Amino acid sequence: MNIKIPPIGSLRHRVQLLNKIMSSDNAGGHEVTYVHIANVWANIRSNNGIIKQMADANISALTHIVIIRYRNDINIGDRIIYEGRIFEIISLNDLNGYKAYLKCFCSEQIVRG
Repeated sequence: MNIKIPPIGSLRHRVQLLNKIMSSDNAGGHEVTYVHIANVWANIRSNNGIIKQMADANISALTHIVIIRYRNDINIGDRIIYEGRIFEIISLNDLNGYKAYLKCFCSEQIVRG
């Protein structure tokens, strides 16, 4: 397994990590909130994107790969915030199997119109 490990200097984007918290509400449903857990350095790369038409709006669905130092307090459904943009974590991968870097595959949705 020969996976290229990013140099530490490539983590140049300052991001916020938010955990998704689900709690029950008084109506028998649940409420979702996001709690800030840390500010970390990351490498963010755009992956691909599509544009969908929904009602009268155009929705851009973009994907990004975000690499951070390894953490065990991040899960699928949590969020990464970068300069006001919201990246929802879709999958996670220990980049080299040694718990040095965490590769986060993220989705960003932008509604226009």
